[in-house]
This record gives sequence, structure tokens and C-alpha cells, in this order.
Amino acid sequence: MARREALRALQARLAERLRAAPAQAQAAGWLAVECAGQGLLFPLASAGEIVAPPAMQPVPHTRRWFLGVANLRGRLHGVVDLAGFLGLRAPLAADGVPETSRVIAFNPVHGSHAAVLVDRLAGLRSPGSMQALPEPAAPRPAFAGACWRDAGGRSWQEIDLSALATNAQFLGIAN
Repeated sequence: MARREALRALQARLAERLRAAPAQAQAAGWLAVECAGQGLLFPLASAGEIVAPPAMQPVPHTRRWFLGVANLRGRLHGVVDLAGFLGLRAPLAADGVPETSRVIAFNPVHGSHAAVLVDRLAGLRSPGSMQALPEPAAPRPAFAGACWRDAGGRSWQEIDLSALATNAQFLGIAN
């Protein structure tokens, strides 16, 4: 009898989790990452595959923040050191990438075979858990979205990967 009640309780908990799962998935709107200590938010719909840094083939005569070309599941992607590109720190060398780093490919719907290297993943964030900050007076690139503050007081900058994929400076890898 006790086993039957425990089984019913387990089934009830599982059913509740299944009902709540779609709401939780929709609540998370951003992938949170860190680059040189700066918190960045990528819209989940813009981010593609996330992988540990693969072997990268350097490309001569390119900017220092362009790490090279990498094979991500059979497709070649140009990999950009995002912190180096944004000027948050000096660009890394392809052979000096820390183990905590991750490469995030752009969603294929953007038509770009680009990927960015970030220092660390910081989880998922939802707009409901963040407070929008006032727009800064200084001009920002088109790929820089709104600024947000989380419950812990940390600031986060939204980065629109679809706009970044068409940014002339991002595309201008030739040195």
C-alpha cells in the first residue's frame, strides 16, 4: 500500500514538472556569459551550439582577435575572441585559451558560420529576473542591446548576435 502511494506521489510530481517545463523554458530568454569579467547576455534564439574550445587553424593576415577557423560538427566556423574584439582585454592567442572558455556558434538561421569565444558560461537568465537600466548617453554599436541588472546587483550587457553577424567591424577580419 505504501509503495502504491509513493508511486502516485512520484507520478504527481512528474506531471507537475512536465506542466511547468514549457513555462520555464520560455522564461529563460538569454544565455549569460562572461568576457574579461563583463557579464554579457545572448538571446537564446541567436545562439547555436556551445562547445569546449576546439583545435583552431590560425589564418594569416587577420586581426589579433580572430582566433582562426575551427571544425564544429563538420562545418567550418570563424572563431572570434569576443573579449578581444570588444576591447575588454588584449586578444588571446589560439593556443592560450583557458579551459573554462567556451565557443558559441551563431544560430544557423543567421546565415553566418561565425562563433565567439567567451571566458565562461554563467547560465540562463530571464527578463523577469532582471531590471532594465537607463540607456547610456554614449553611442553604442548596433549589436549592443539594453543593459540589465540582476537581483545581485550585477550589470549585464545584451549582445544581439544576429546584428553582430552583419557588423562591418566584426566581418572585417583582414589585417
